[in-house]
Amino acid sequence: MLIGEVARRCGVSARMLRHYDSLGLVRPTGRTVGGYREYREADIRRILHVEGLRSLGLSLRQVGRALEDPSFAPATLISDLIERTEDRLKREQELLERLRAIETSAPAGWQGVLRTVELLHGLNSPSAAHRQQAVLAPAEDRPVPAELLAKAVLGESDPNVAGALRWALARAGGAGVASVASGVYSENVDIRRRAVLAIAQLPGDESTAVLTDALGDSDTTVRARAALALGRRGETAAVPTLVDLVLAGRNDVEAAEVLGRLSLESGCQDWITGSLVDQLAAHADSAVRIRLTQALVELPGARARSALRELAQDDDRAVARIASALAGALEARSDD
Repeated sequence: MLIGEVARRCGVSARMLRHYDSLGLVRPTGRTVGGYREYREADIRRILHVEGLRSLGLSLRQVGRALEDPSFAPATLISDLIERTEDRLKREQELLERLRAIETSAPAGWQGVLRTVELLHGLNSPSAAHRQQAVLAPAEDRPVPAELLAKAVLGESDPNVAGALRWALARAGGAGVASVASGVYSENVDIRRRAVLAIAQLPGDESTAVLTDALGDSDTTVRARAALALGRRGETAAVPTLVDLVLAGRNDVEAAEVLGRLSLESGCQDWITGSLVDQLAAHADSAVRIRLTQALVELPGARARSALRELAQDDDRAVARIASALAGALEARSDD
């Protein structure tokens, strides 16, 4: 079989077949009377083997060793090829994200493109100070695109930079909700925590819906941040989680304050007060009951004051003393 037909059959150019021949990688078995290369079935099989190994990323030198040297084990080489391929894919993914960021920013000209590239470099700087500066002092007074901020805030571990990113994202309004919301459903708990903190500062029904989903998170910190944010928005769905925070002693002071605000704004005083009173009856632990007692003072209404007066006679002397002092303070406040 002559070289042209072999090229068509194998999908390899005649020029590449000549190159293989010059390297000694695939030499045709024979020559015609006129001196043309003549390939046989064994030669064609070798060409296909060469192409198969090249498709894995092997160099021609490595392909030659693989086919000729029985001691040339594939395990180490394949592992190295996997590592190099992963690195290349990572670089390609980073390039794709940069290009998409530039496209999203809708630059009017190449100066706009360069500005976005500069922002990307700043946000990806190993220096926390440089990352913060990129957020707080954008050149030419142009805001950082919300999509870039959302991606950065989910990956930022420095608290000062993260705060600056959340501030900038909040300035963008609701534009960043969709981009940062994916973090709430991440398998990485640190990303979920950052996402909830960021969404808590974003307005709108969409962010409220995402925070409501976060109330069911397996992580206590995520649930706490979502509940506090929702409670400040007047969302009564947060009440059970806020009560749990008081019980657990996690953000209990904040939770009690938010429960008090909800009681005023949502008209659900009896439900919230009843939830705390029921927990007082269900728990014997003094520390838990003291926190519940302290939470009652934040609630308006006669039922909360009545519960405090009853607790002033509690068998637990620590609870009784605190309830008595709080009830007295409330009475004095109401007299004023």
